Amino acid sequence: MNKANVKRMVGIALLMALVIVMQFLSGIIPPVGGFTISLVLIPIVMGAAMYGPTAGAILGATFGVIVYINCVTGADPGGAMVFQANPVLCFVVVLAKGTLAGLASGLVYKLMKRWNPYIAMLCAAIVCPVVNTGVFVGCMLLFFVDVLSAWAAGADLVGYILTGLILANFVPELIINVVFSPAGQRIIHMFKRK
Repeated sequence: MNKANVKRMVGIALLMALVIVMQFLSGIIPPVGGFTISLVLIPIVMGAAMYGPTAGAILGATFGVIVYINCVTGADPGGAMVFQANPVLCFVVVLAKGTLAGLASGLVYKLMKRWNPYIAMLCAAIVCPVVNTGVFVGCMLLFFVDVLSAWAAGADLVGYILTGLILANFVPELIINVVFSPAGQRIIHMFKRK
């Protein structure tokens, strides 16, 4: 095994550890609008940009597994409702949203980095929460509309999705990722020089 492969494996492993710790710590942060804000997308985007789409998918899958553990244990009360409704589909949904978010951000970064790495990082940082939330909302509408209705507590379902899921959850995640993206690209640049 050459030195570059070892560095890549260690880098991905460190980012996986960061994803695990950040996702478990998200249970400590009080929910906003009933949902926790996911800071864990930052290391997923970083890993996808530094090590490619496959690494992004691995990091996203790690995120999905930890989300599932939180659903099973009840650390995520809304996720526990999804788990109780259908444990297998719950696993598929949380794994798919994380994996696809990491993969998509890695693909976007890879395609755009030759033109401008800062714009590539910005676009990857935007794509990650868009895919994460988009897949989640789509799957919830397809498979768990009853759970969504329970979350909405009698409110209009579309209004709840727009305010509870998009405005209170997605928008802050998007803003955090966008704000972090220039620093993320500088970090990548520093690592590439070494």
